[in-house]
Amino acid sequence: MTSLLAAANEMASGGGGGGSKMADKEKKKKESILDLSKYIDKTIRVKFQGGREASGVLKGFDPLLNLVLDGTIEYMRDPDDQYKLTEDTRQLGLVVCRGTSVVLICPQDGMEAIPNPFIQQQDG
Repeated sequence: MTSLLAAANEMASGGGGGGSKMADKEKKKKESILDLSKYIDKTIRVKFQGGREASGVLKGFDPLLNLVLDGTIEYMRDPDDQYKLTEDTRQLGLVVCRGTSVVLICPQDGMEAIPNPFIQQQDG
């Protein structure tokens, strides 16, 4: 009975014999593609699924892209067009942003709006 219990514990902990090379590879820490450490204590702008946008000072992050922002400002959307931002803002303070909803992260400094290069200009 105890050997059955030990085998169950070993299976639950990722052991269990064959395929140990595969388990070793999975145990290695996965490196994040994005290195946000250079943006710690700097203001960043974040876009989320659904069209929301916010900016704040990056205080922390993890490999899943969960973000901690301080002094966060949300940019309000137009009620008629959910993907168009208005000039209105809302102060949120300290927030935790769920990584699965983050679509884009960019530094606030040096960001400027440019005209869409893919829209063809119509003359006349």
